[in-house]
Amino acid sequence: MVEQRYQAVREVIDSGDSITEIAARFGVARSTLHLWLNRYAEGGLGALESKSCKPDTCPHQMDPVIEARLIVLRRSHPRWGPRTLATTLRDEFENAPSRSAIYRALVRHQLIVPEKRRRAKSSYIRWERARAMELWQMDVVSRIYLSDGTQLHCVTGIDDHSRFCVSAQLVTRLRQAGL
Repeated sequence: MVEQRYQAVREVIDSGDSITEIAARFGVARSTLHLWLNRYAEGGLGALESKSCKPDTCPHQMDPVIEARLIVLRRSHPRWGPRTLATTLRDEFENAPSRSAIYRALVRHQLIVPEKRRRAKSSYIRWERARAMELWQMDVVSRIYLSDGTQLHCVTGIDDHSRFCVSAQLVTRLRQAGL
């Protein structure tokens, strides 16, 4: 790869051809060829090697001083969670990390065990009646329009135990008595 780049750079320097023509011959973009020329001018042949795309710094990475203080605080107060630690760090440091960043740091240093956030489905108790026809659930759906502009309301009644639709009516007007 370095040889191909070097050949392209040498051809730009030695021949009188335009960069566009040379870039087309080597199958690269003009901007890439300009990049190789600049690198070669600054660092010679060694600068034409492939460079890592990894950024030099990570702007949202927690400052090591703050992370060390976080670990000390957590070890001295094992019952403190991310919220309390965030408040304490905010008092001490100007650029204190967020609660979620503190949580991730505590997990990374194995100071807390991550737990599932949602309740297990098995812990839900479904609310339903024991026998049929003990309770009906009523529901109204509005904004049903006919072609002439008449608005209808759909009123349904569902048995809570069997989920059977006991009643379904389309009405033009909703009233409390005599639905």
